[in-house]
Amino acid sequence: MAGRKNMQIRYLFNGEKVSQKTRDYLEKKIEKFNKFLEKILRIEVEIEKDKKNFFRVEIMIKIPGSIYRSEEISESIEGSLDMTLEKIQQQIRKEKGKTRIARKRGAQSIKKKIVIDPNARF
Repeated sequence: MAGRKNMQIRYLFNGEKVSQKTRDYLEKKIEKFNKFLEKILRIEVEIEKDKKNFFRVEIMIKIPGSIYRSEEISESIEGSLDMTLEKIQQQIRKEKGKTRIARKRGAQSIKKKIVIDPNARF
């Protein structure tokens, strides 16, 4: 797939073996972030199983100028992955919204500062 060439995914498995099926599931989910993010520098995925048989999944996505990070604990790897990726997606949406609002406010302030000569002809 074209998006995978740009992405570096680093896996850290602490005391847990993760199947190729789970890795493929994760990579498929992460591919969707190429729609939202222009250039992903690095992705780190840390998965560990605690004494209570819960899975802790931490994902960090690094792009130029920002880092998105989330961590979740649940009974299944897939459940933790889904919740973690959902939180990261919310962080991305929030930041994109802030950027859009800042641009809009900047454009409005420029429009207010523009003075048009009353003698100008249109």
